[in-house]
Amino acid sequence: MEQLLEELFREHWQLVYRTAFSVLRNRHDAEDVLQNIFLKLFERELPVDLPRNLSGYFYRAAVNASLNVVRSRKNEVVTADFHSLQAPMPDIAADNDSGRQEKLLRAITQLSKNAAEILILRYAHNYSDAEIGKLLGKSRGYVAVTLYRARARLNRLIRMAEAMEKANEIR
Repeated sequence: MEQLLEELFREHWQLVYRTAFSVLRNRHDAEDVLQNIFLKLFERELPVDLPRNLSGYFYRAAVNASLNVVRSRKNEVVTADFHSLQAPMPDIAADNDSGRQEKLLRAITQLSKNAAEILILRYAHNYSDAEIGKLLGKSRGYVAVTLYRARARLNRLIRMAEAMEKANEIR
């Protein structure tokens, strides 16, 4: 069992890390996702469907774990850190870019798991519809339709978030 897990880790750690990093944009969080996925495999028996599509299994695990990290951030209580108070003020452009990225990530967490996985494969990993279909065991048409619907839903979710933000600023 240990030898099999070690082999699985060597073959798939880069996919898991890259996927987690593309969602989280944070090296430490991506490393935590990587570690947690393989630790869970070590603690329990391997899933029955694991041998059929290893890349798809690890990709989905990385996306789901990463989105869980994003969701949990919404519930975190931010505490003041003495060192961060002494840090120079961030660049306004970088702060705006960070805010847009955070809105996008929060909107992605509101999509179905399939839609989020397909969006990340397409836009973070630059996979084609056919490559995504092969990896996830779906048809190219299913991937294309899911992408279209997911983009439309993301646009609506982001517009709603921005409208709520503006309404809060007015108050």
